[in-house]
Formats: sequence, structure tokens, C-alpha cells
Amino acid sequence: MRVVIPIYDVNPVRRRPWVTYTLIGTNVVFLLLTPLFTQVGAGQESVADICRQAAFFQHFAVIPHELVTNHQLPLVATGGVTPDGTACLIGPAGYTKIPALSVLIAMFLHGGWLHLLGNMLFLWVFGNNIEDRLGHLGYLLFYLVTGYAAAYGFALANAGSVEPLVGASGAISGVLGAYLVLYPKVRVWSLVPILFFIPLRLPAWLVLGMWFILQWVYSSGLAVAEGGEVAYLAHVIGFVLGAVVALPFRNRTPRREQDRFNIKTA
Repeated sequence: MRVVIPIYDVNPVRRRPWVTYTLIGTNVVFLLLTPLFTQVGAGQESVADICRQAAFFQHFAVIPHELVTNHQLPLVATGGVTPDGTACLIGPAGYTKIPALSVLIAMFLHGGWLHLLGNMLFLWVFGNNIEDRLGHLGYLLFYLVTGYAAAYGFALANAGSVEPLVGASGAISGVLGAYLVLYPKVRVWSLVPILFFIPLRLPAWLVLGMWFILQWVYSSGLAVAEGGEVAYLAHVIGFVLGAVVALPFRNRTPRREQDRFNIKTA
């Protein structure tokens, strides 16, 4: 659960965020190509559906144990169902998997539409300004590095886990950390759950600060989240790295952007 839901930031950009647009489009396309998409609105999943999903994610998603050992699992879900129709068939993988490459692929995979839409909303609201500051190529590199760092950091802390890890959250968390450092006073229109969702214009430091604290609390085990399968530690790692990388850029704001920033935050 998120404390607030950001929907728009009052922070114009100087160039079109083509990389952000491309990342969002690519994530949508990847979801359309996964077994999950064919089951949207189809009711309860069958055992066959679950087995196909399991095989797909074990093939393409991040498996922490694989990252740590740099070897794929010897036995995986094959996508088939046992003769009695109650479980998934397990056997040797019929493919060769490169664990390091799975990090890149998993950044564009999601566990469903809600998972995708939540991530893409944050990327849409905050990604364009980070791309504007870092430049197209620098932003893409930043996005990938924070995503890789978040995945490997989570894997090192959960070296024995064989549960698939998917989603752009680690990389997007890096974007949020950078935004907090570079634009802490920018106003962000957000939906705040006070009885109903009420739109309020809040400073970025409050919106993103609350978000980070919540991720840290859940990752540390001080509270139990509703989404127990969320890799909150990956969010924390990506956010911290993004903030650290952005620190040298705080004093490199173009003069035109400084003037504009002062006007809208006065």
C-alpha cells in the first residue's frame, strides 16, 4: 500500500522524455506477451495456467539464487501438468539461462496489470524530469544501473531464494531517489487517502520521503505489508543509489531552469 498516489508534478521539462516514453511502452508490450495477459478477466486460473506462468517466470525472471551462484536452477517448472492435473511438472530446463541477462529482462516483466500500472504511474510522473537533467543516454544508463543494483542487492540478501523476481520497481526507485535530491520542493499533485482519496498539492520531499520510509519499514520487518511478496529491499537499494548518484547534479541546474524553479516554488 502506498501512503499517497502521485498523479502530476508541477515541474516542466526542456525536452521531450523519449526514453521514459519508450520504457513505458516497452513494459506494456512485454506484459502483452506474457502468459498473464491471456488470462485477464478469465476468472479463476487453472492449474495449467499457473504452470505456464511458473515456467515463464523461472525462464525469464530473476532468481536470487541464480544471481548469487551465476548458475541456473537444475530443475524448473516445464510448463506441463502432472497426469492427475493437480501440480506442475518439474524437470531439467530445456534452455540455457544467463542469470545476469535475466536482470535486464525482468526489469520489463510484471506480475499483472496492477503491478505494471503502479510502476508506470511513478515513472510517468517523475521520470521525465530526471531524463531532462541527465540527458537521454545518461538517464537510460542510470535507469539500468539502479535496476541492476537493486536486483543484485536483493539477491545477496536472499541468496537461498528461488522465488522469481520481476518488475521495474528497483530502477524506478532509483528515479524517485534522484528526484528527491534534485527537486525536493517541487509540488506534486497526489491522491491522499483521507476517508476518500483527496487531491492535494504536496512537496516532493514529503511524497517521496513517506514512500521511502514505508519501503524501509516493510523491508526491515518492522511492519507487515499487505503485499507480502513485494521485494521492498530492492526498492530501498534502488532509491538510495539513485539519491547518491544524483547528488553531484544538484549544483548543475541550468540558469533557465533555476529561474523557472524559483517562480513556481515561491
